[in-house]
Amino acid sequence: MRIRALVSVVGLLLTVVTVDALAVTQVKSVRLWRAPDNTRLVFDLSGPVQHSVFTLSAPDRLVIDINGATLAAPLTLSTSNTPITSVRSAQRTPTDLRVVVDLKKSVTPKSFTLAPNAQYGNRLVVDLFDQEADAAPSPPTPPVATTPAVPVTPAQPAIKLPPVPNGKRDIVIAIDAGHGGEDPGASGSRGQHEKDIVLAIAKELQRQINTEKGFRAELTRTGDYFIPLRKRTEIARKKGADLFISIHADAAPSKAAFGASVFALSDRGATSETARWLADSENRSDLIGGAGNVSLDDKDRMLAGVLLDLSMTASLTSSLNVGQKVLGNMGRITPLHKQRVEQAGFMVLKSPDIPSILVETGFISNANEAAKLATPSHQQSLARSIHSGVRQFFQQNPPPGTYVAWLRDSGKIAQGPRDHSVRPGETLAMIAVRYQVSVASLRSTNSLKTDELKVGQHLNIPTAALAAQQ
Repeated sequence: MRIRALVSVVGLLLTVVTVDALAVTQVKSVRLWRAPDNTRLVFDLSGPVQHSVFTLSAPDRLVIDINGATLAAPLTLSTSNTPITSVRSAQRTPTDLRVVVDLKKSVTPKSFTLAPNAQYGNRLVVDLFDQEADAAPSPPTPPVATTPAVPVTPAQPAIKLPPVPNGKRDIVIAIDAGHGGEDPGASGSRGQHEKDIVLAIAKELQRQINTEKGFRAELTRTGDYFIPLRKRTEIARKKGADLFISIHADAAPSKAAFGASVFALSDRGATSETARWLADSENRSDLIGGAGNVSLDDKDRMLAGVLLDLSMTASLTSSLNVGQKVLGNMGRITPLHKQRVEQAGFMVLKSPDIPSILVETGFISNANEAAKLATPSHQQSLARSIHSGVRQFFQQNPPPGTYVAWLRDSGKIAQGPRDHSVRPGETLAMIAVRYQVSVASLRSTNSLKTDELKVGQHLNIPTAALAAQQ
């Protein structure tokens, strides 16, 4: 009898220990953010979990089963401007939590877990994508300093401007405010968040650009939600961007670091990205839109590689050119961290068909710069300097068929000299194609006796009128 009793007690203790071990994860809170085409729920967890989701109809509901978890506190959140009417929960077993999301209409769910990072612990993320027919237009732009929102590709309405004269198209600038939503970016000593500051600068830059005839600026995000990095360049491509500008605020371990920077893609980043595009059949059927709508899907691998290399080289050359002009203008209103355009493998710079730059507006980790970055007057000055650099670049290098190209070719704006620094692998013929001039005019303008070039050699690019005379 004693042995049986002892076995029973031990068994009971093991059961309790097992239950406790399985129930170590707690759901501490839930956060909700709304983006133009979806709603994101983020459950903050004390540890990892297993989960599953499924939908029910009549009425519409989403069921989230979180295994190995208990609820630490009631789930409370505001559901206004979302398809959610309420969220309720119950323990199915001592270690299995069920969350039911009551819905106004059906949604398409997607869920995944995230490991801890610098800002958050373990998380369970559930995205509720609006049904296509029910997708609402983009909500009004929220104030800059708001609660985080969502990682999605927003369906933003096109900006309506007066028609451009002579049927010439606008030059399109895609402006990408870095981070957003659950990703606040770097933080200042007074609680400033990079995501808020760069969104304010991006909106001001858009406003300034859109006051200039022949230019149109589009934002990749209009509010406080996160967009995956590759989606940002996809948005730019869908909007027909001629230039992509990603805006950030830097941070460094040393609080003394200061100054603005401009980055373009590194040569190594360009090489690896070219290989990735060639390996991806879906991408090959898409590109190259920025190089005359040349599709790669009907080309053999060698020819596709040559075309993609040409496109990447042209984009990188333009990126360095516009980046130096932006950096020069920024240096007039704020200290510079480096005097030349730096190069790195940032993901948002890897579009092979769109010239792309990343602007670090200053160090938010520096108390003085963080205070300046948070002021509207400095944000306006930064936007104005970026705008000036962009204007200078496109007045000298307007894409064919644009209003600015028509103005330049009509002599209505000064054409000015164009300067090109020869990069590794470039030939005179490639440069002629890049600037749409003849090889003969390049030789004549630069007094070249041969077509041999040296890396770093500077060439003067003739204007269209001068090239035609030659």
